[in-house]
Amino acid sequence: MEIQNIQGKQWSARKVDHIYIVSLKNYSNIVEALTDFVQHQNIQAGEVSGIGAVSEATLRFFNFKTKTYADRTFKEQMEVSNISGNVSVINGTSSLHMHITLGREDYTALAGHLLEAKVHGAGEFIFYPLDTKAVKIKDEETGINFYDFEQ
Repeated sequence: MEIQNIQGKQWSARKVDHIYIVSLKNYSNIVEALTDFVQHQNIQAGEVSGIGAVSEATLRFFNFKTKTYADRTFKEQMEVSNISGNVSVINGTSSLHMHITLGREDYTALAGHLLEAKVHGAGEFIFYPLDTKAVKIKDEETGINFYDFEQ
């Protein structure tokens, strides 16, 4: 088993064979920090999952009829019951596509596409990189980035 510890500005990680365990620093922006991580490690395809707590989150909802996005920011302490997503290459850059489920103090939940969230407590993630490059391009019919396996 090969183990390596890695340090970034907003994150620290342990690589165990080909899998990464990643911890974000308190008050880090999740998408910003994890994007820095995947670019630093040159991950071009893979899966990510995580849990933690945040004090603010901006979610996005896609309206298929209008092909427009609605963004909404929630500023309150929330538990991250799940973040899941993938890593791909868009316009030549490693990018993350993540969805999040958040638990509120009153035990209701919020969910959606994660634009950004600020860690307040913990941010714990597991990355499962794939030994390939997964390219996404914008589909003109839907306005959404989809995998293009021809590239």
